Amino acid sequence: MKHRIVVLGAGYAGANAAGRLAKRLHPADTEITLVNADAEFVERVRMHQLATGQDLRHRALTDLFAGTGVRVRQARVAAVDVDRKTVSLDDGEIAYDTLIYALGSTAADCGVPGVTEHAHFLAGKESALRLRERLAGLAAGEAVLVVGGGLTGIEAVTEIAEARPDLDVALAARGGLGDWLSEKAQAHLRKAFARLGITAHEHTDIAGVEPTGAVTADGRVLPARVTVWTAGFAVHPIAAATTLEVSATGQIVVDETMRSVSHADVYAVGDAAFAPGANGTPLRMSCASGVPTAYQAADAIAARLTGRALPENKIGYTAQCVSLGRHDAIVQWVHPDDRPKPSALTGKPAARLKELICTSAAWSVSHPTLMLPARRRHTVPAPVAVSA
Repeated sequence: MKHRIVVLGAGYAGANAAGRLAKRLHPADTEITLVNADAEFVERVRMHQLATGQDLRHRALTDLFAGTGVRVRQARVAAVDVDRKTVSLDDGEIAYDTLIYALGSTAADCGVPGVTEHAHFLAGKESALRLRERLAGLAAGEAVLVVGGGLTGIEAVTEIAEARPDLDVALAARGGLGDWLSEKAQAHLRKAFARLGITAHEHTDIAGVEPTGAVTADGRVLPARVTVWTAGFAVHPIAAATTLEVSATGQIVVDETMRSVSHADVYAVGDAAFAPGANGTPLRMSCASGVPTAYQAADAIAARLTGRALPENKIGYTAQCVSLGRHDAIVQWVHPDDRPKPSALTGKPAARLKELICTSAAWSVSHPTLMLPARRRHTVPAPVAVSA
């Protein structure tokens, strides 16, 4: 009987894990099923571009994985039963021997009143398209407020300001503008904001969102016809509803091989994993974490099934990349544990490098059988436990 591997989610992490497994394991011994709610692979790192009117390339998952041996099943995950080793879908149920949980994350309202009702999000294609329609309907001079001073917020606010220079665009950040970046990068970021006419409300906590703007913790009102919320992300609650060990954030706690510390037949990758990084620092939610964890999990699963040595965990960061519109960017070089180095690449060279990185990430998903030489190995019988 074939070993059944089920991958939940076809974002950067899930799609790369499925493709890499197809390169590592012989199809005579294994059956790989990739489950995803959307029929297409969505470039989540480009949602700010989609929201501002740019069209993205369509990539049907069935086309991407044609001929790889990976079976694509379009369905929405409703629940996971890790004791019965089954997944409940909106069109039925599927059983597994090994599960890769890669359902990723979605926008979090952080408990702030009015966010769900009145704000727009950039966590997925549907929400980005709703924001796109709303922005297209704004008249010149109307105000847009982006809440959240992280990478997503900065990319969103600069993209909006560049695409619609006729709008009054502002960013509200809890800390200083780009205060996690090096001095060089921070200086360039401020120049970009000045060039694009973006108002930065620094050290500003948002206590509520209303139809006409946001209310700060100190009682000020920041007017906005459209409020975009990028202040946090949260994982789907499905894992926390199981008997899997999860962190306070609801992420699945995994070891160095991305295997659940409580259930040996479950692996978690990408945003869904509470995974150790360099110096023991947990990996942050990002594409930069998703792809390496996918590779680590796939290689570990293949190694265990084929009786080979486990891969060493070498996951660490090299850079943080943030686009500032289509022709400007910052590539902040970082230590493996994500601490910034003094050096950074800025301007058009950084924009070209950022685009190359985004394109390469999508290419790896679009060409799952070309990333590595094929070494499809047969599985070996699991060792039989002998009682004393």
